[in-house]
Amino acid sequence: MKESYLLTGPLEFTNRPYAIAKIAGIEMCWAYNRQFGTRYLAVMPPNLYGVGDNYNLETSHVLQALIRRAHEGKVSGANVITAWGTGRPKREFLFSDDFADACFFLLNRLEENEVELIRDEYPPIVNIGPEVDLTIADLVGVVCNVVGFQGRIEWDPSKPDGTPRKLLDSSRMSSLGWKSTTDLRDGIEVAYDDFLTQLYQKSE
Repeated sequence: MKESYLLTGPLEFTNRPYAIAKIAGIEMCWAYNRQFGTRYLAVMPPNLYGVGDNYNLETSHVLQALIRRAHEGKVSGANVITAWGTGRPKREFLFSDDFADACFFLLNRLEENEVELIRDEYPPIVNIGPEVDLTIADLVGVVCNVVGFQGRIEWDPSKPDGTPRKLLDSSRMSSLGWKSTTDLRDGIEVAYDDFLTQLYQKSE
């Protein structure tokens, strides 16, 4: 998905409220830039994960929920854990430290006027991602391997899959010289260690 695709088609139904809220923020930045000469830039990451994350099954995102379910399945000795949907949708994930690094990278270059990412005729938005995606089924496999859950995955197709694919075109960022450096498996290992730390602190 290129930045220029914004508002060129209908919104995916299950994502509409979330998408509209984000679009409103981008439009506000765009209006301020045009009216007041500000240089606001909205950064658009894919799914984020990392240290200090939320692992509540009711409010967390897919990767975080999978880490918790796999851990609880391992600890309880379960033979099966359940995952939402069919496992076929593809998603892109970015480690939170990489995202912070990208924001810092952009701030420095905007201050030094090294990049022209903000123009009146274009929405002030830039994609930040590793440009690599995988199916939710493959993601479950990586998570279970990291956590050590060796049981079976049971898919619940009554739950929504959402958008079939969400892969950002981050070529504008890469052309500036920025790339993410954290491999997904390495990032999940760090996230799982953090999950265990949170769990230990809560049990004290």
